[in-house]
Amino acid sequence: MNIPLLDLKAQLEPIRDEIMAAITATVDSTCYIMGPQIELFEKNVADYCGTKAAVGVSSGTDALLAGLMALGVGRDDLVLTTPYTFFATMGSILRLGAEPVFVDIDPVTYNIDPEQVATLLSDSSLASKLKAILPVHLFGQCADMAPLLKMAGELQIPVVEDAAQAIGSSYPMPVDGALQWQKAGSMGACGCFSFFPSKNLGGMGDGGMVVTNSEKMAKDLRLIRVHGDISKYQHTVVGGNFRLDALQAAILNVKLPHLHKWHAARRQNATLYNALFKEAGLVEAGYVATPQAIYQDAAAAGKGVDYHIYNQYVIRVKDRDALRDYLLDQSIGVAVYYPIPLHQQKCIADLPASRLSFPEAEKAAAETLALPIYPELTSDMQEYLVERIRAFYKK
Repeated sequence: MNIPLLDLKAQLEPIRDEIMAAITATVDSTCYIMGPQIELFEKNVADYCGTKAAVGVSSGTDALLAGLMALGVGRDDLVLTTPYTFFATMGSILRLGAEPVFVDIDPVTYNIDPEQVATLLSDSSLASKLKAILPVHLFGQCADMAPLLKMAGELQIPVVEDAAQAIGSSYPMPVDGALQWQKAGSMGACGCFSFFPSKNLGGMGDGGMVVTNSEKMAKDLRLIRVHGDISKYQHTVVGGNFRLDALQAAILNVKLPHLHKWHAARRQNATLYNALFKEAGLVEAGYVATPQAIYQDAAAAGKGVDYHIYNQYVIRVKDRDALRDYLLDQSIGVAVYYPIPLHQQKCIADLPASRLSFPEAEKAAAETLALPIYPELTSDMQEYLVERIRAFYKK
């Protein structure tokens, strides 16, 4: 059985006519740079995320870059983040001449560990140099934001949420003794999204968005994305060409209303995987550790809460590389996110962070494997995949 890691054709089929109509309308409008499709999509995303503003940009990477630029991050500044994520998180820091300061991850969620953040921030000389804290909501589950925001607020350090894999994912924020569910990207100074085709909300090319509750930051972001041009040929700041493409906005406007349904299907697939691995004896035997949705119990009282959106379904396994090769040889799509932690990347070999060890990030890089989790995945496919993994360990 051929099981792709992602099947975009299956997603496209039921909404193809609507998407083609949106593309045609945009083409016929001849409004290809900025314009009504961008404005509509920005409004829709802001409403969806529960923020005052959303600013479309050219990619998830440029969303991070523009967000940091708007906060004034520059040469010799420090930005606290995780060593276990996609390169763009660190790359955006480095491109501004700033330096990443890493904190290890929680081994259950793979997100930055707030307790270790607290330990690092207890060093006042280091904390005073931090220009921003950049947590990542990895694999579709929010980082533990309450303690991070509390610490950042006390030290007056802005928080930039890397929510590239987590649009729509919700976090149970304690407010006046109760839990208030807040969407990824809406909790910090700004939140940064990617619409890369493989994302839960993916375009047909690159695209990104920055959401914020600060009118000033939104205004600054709109300047930054057009070279700081306040009026034709009048540049008040140095920005970049970070505009979201109108065709991508048109496509994403069609897809956005389907997102909650797609999230629910991914959670359903994750639930089935968890049951199949347990039934196969792979969990009890220690061959496979399935991902944990740590906010699921809190979400039980809130119907339809997207407590985890499973941008990836990531398991920990023994003999990871051998299992990956075994499955790929059988036409089963799997992937490793991320085999080399950021502090071990060659491009920062001259920075202090490269000489440190982050054991949990290194362990995750060596043991984790992502399985297909897209909404259109069938139960037959999942059963076959788990059986193939069982066969690998029982041979």
